[in-house]
Amino acid sequence: MVPKYWIGVVSQSHVERGVAGGFCQLCHGKATPLKRMKKGDWLIYYSPKTDMNQGTPLQSFTAIGTVIGEKAYEFEMTPDFRPFRLDVAYEKSAKVTKIAPLLGQLSFIQSLKNPAKWGILFRRGQFEIPKSDFELISSAMGIQ
Repeated sequence: MVPKYWIGVVSQSHVERGVAGGFCQLCHGKATPLKRMKKGDWLIYYSPKTDMNQGTPLQSFTAIGTVIGEKAYEFEMTPDFRPFRLDVAYEKSAKVTKIAPLLGQLSFIQSLKNPAKWGILFRRGQFEIPKSDFELISSAMGIQ
């Protein structure tokens, strides 16, 4: 099966929790984005801020990993919050990498009607990217 390549948009502090726990969680814990991903797919996290609520701007790729889970599962964080998660094996040596130097090279940015408004794309929370863009980002993060 040919892998797909995904961007997930999550604050850096939440990314760090996922990397430490070996899971991903997207779009405030919704199951649908995770159901799009299959075992063997790749995920790159983009973090617009350091923290969801009070964070400072970061605009960086913050983690990269391979989906190893077969399917999404619910996890009880609190009695009132049961987000869905999917297991991921992260590349621990990946470097946090600013997006700005890559903007002119990423096809998924350049294909927009107005590439200067690239941030709008990331409001989706998750989207698929071409393998060539994945390779560019992963290389910039120090992963070959």
